[in-house]
Amino acid sequence: MFDVIIIGKGPAGLSAAIYTVRAGLRTLVLGQDKSVLKKADRVENYFGFAEPVSGKHLLEQGETQALKLGVKFENSEVVALEKSEFFEVYTTDNNYSGKAVLLATGQQIARIKIKGISEFEGNGVSYCTTCDGFFYRGLKVGVLGYKDFAIHEAMELEPLTGDITIYTNGRELELSEKFKNIAARYKINKDIIKSIDGKEAVESLVFENGSREKLDGLFVAYDSASSIDFARKLGVITKGNAIAVDEKQGTNLSGLFAAGDCTGGLRQVSTAVGQGALAARQIIEYVRSLKN
Repeated sequence: MFDVIIIGKGPAGLSAAIYTVRAGLRTLVLGQDKSVLKKADRVENYFGFAEPVSGKHLLEQGETQALKLGVKFENSEVVALEKSEFFEVYTTDNNYSGKAVLLATGQQIARIKIKGISEFEGNGVSYCTTCDGFFYRGLKVGVLGYKDFAIHEAMELEPLTGDITIYTNGRELELSEKFKNIAARYKINKDIIKSIDGKEAVESLVFENGSREKLDGLFVAYDSASSIDFARKLGVITKGNAIAVDEKQGTNLSGLFAAGDCTGGLRQVSTAVGQGALAARQIIEYVRSLKN
């Protein structure tokens, strides 16, 4: 059992981890090296650096600092987040329990461009199996994706329907050993999707090769799960593509906090670091209140 689990290895998550571990909280940081900051060759507006510094260098220094203080890191993809008495975080390799969770995976990557995908949102296109899977009981559904996250979402649909197809949209499957075996339970379609068709709701997918396949619902789980995906499944309030937080980075779900680009606002390293520190202070108070 960890006191705090931080999902995301960017500046917000690393900043928070440094504060929580210094406060004596057992801290775990989960995530892969996907921070957009890592792609920044020159950061010229970060306090304390008179000369440009690379985003990669900032991240490496932050992780080194956290490691020296005792933060535990696991380089794993998080595929699910649940809460009962405590939080349960599931990765491709393991699962972890935590008293508090900080979402800090950055802003969701731009949505996949398929004709009709935006038009049918809420009418056959969904981003949350937990929220909308119930409406497709016994129907033909698809999951759009090619990584472990997509297979996990297909598993969520299994109690509701036996007709599930994974659509990779031209991508080869990129799965861990655990999910490779599970993927064998589903139909896999690797054709490139040209458009989503229907009148008032999704009725079929049209592919670049000219073929068409009837479909009742399409669940989007492209690439890896983001903070907004976890928030939706837990019933956390969101505003557009951002997680709604209070002035102390708390969400409407007790024990769940969010910081950095996933909360919207100014997308700057300094903002993420500051929000991470603020969230950490609230996490420290929250965890200590549980102990008391």
